[in-house]
Amino acid sequence: MSNQKRRLPFVQMDVFTSVPLEGNQLAVFADGSTLSDAEMQAIAKETNLSETTFILPRDAATERERGVRVRIFTTTEELPFAGHPTLGTAMVLRNGALRGGTGPEEVALELNVGRIPVRFSTRDNLPFGMMTQRDPEFGQKHSREDIARIAGLAIGDIASDLPIQTVTTGNPFAMVPLKSLAVLQKLSPTWANLNAYLEKTDAKFLYFVSRETLNPEATLQSRMIFYNGEDPATGSAAGPCAAWAVQYGVVPPEQQVLMEQGVEMKRRSRIFFSAGRNGNKIVNVRVGGHAVEVIRGELFL
Repeated sequence: MSNQKRRLPFVQMDVFTSVPLEGNQLAVFADGSTLSDAEMQAIAKETNLSETTFILPRDAATERERGVRVRIFTTTEELPFAGHPTLGTAMVLRNGALRGGTGPEEVALELNVGRIPVRFSTRDNLPFGMMTQRDPEFGQKHSREDIARIAGLAIGDIASDLPIQTVTTGNPFAMVPLKSLAVLQKLSPTWANLNAYLEKTDAKFLYFVSRETLNPEATLQSRMIFYNGEDPATGSAAGPCAAWAVQYGVVPPEQQVLMEQGVEMKRRSRIFFSAGRNGNKIVNVRVGGHAVEVIRGELFL
């Protein structure tokens, strides 16, 4: 057996922030084509970040037509879609950190959920990426009583003027509107209680949202409790949140707004989103933000 180790270059990004050590962390591997599924999963467990992505290079013509093939792993499973890995990986490709040279102003990724384009512009003198997510699907509505019980809240802590509803653009989230910022800040549900309920529904996660915000520039502030902790930025929930917010009049169609997440964890994330309306359908769901490189290295196998 050869003692030659495989050297796997990667970069680590902080996503949905322009400030290092804030936002949501992501490891991006330049070339996962020599890795088995089990090795990808083991590497994602090794990085111990909420997600790790693997670029699977193809010829230029295929990448132009279908997008750059990317797979997304949490520490325990592969995901069909996730927002901050999409933005972070596209930013890596745009910046040329792993391929040499600056990439195009639009980077399309082919994920397990399909082709997701990310268009780049400049905002505050930094590259700013905006992904277009799949059109949303609206699922079941959940009772305030059920959600209050599993989240350790009083029924009055949940807003009564908006529905708790499952929405997906690739990952199904139940949107839970809370009455105030104070309720959002004191949230401390256990994942076991949440998951026991979610396993019987069409939602995979709950996304808690407050219209009262710490930052007056933000329209919404959110939190997402999952597995053994909390997610500082959830781009795959921001798209459904945008669709839900437009559907129920929280945000006007096509108006880009700022939502902050991760504040309570001291990893503030700034997520920009918008969605449009075509008749009774919500369309053109867009989610974006900044991302900064914080680590560059190699993993040896």
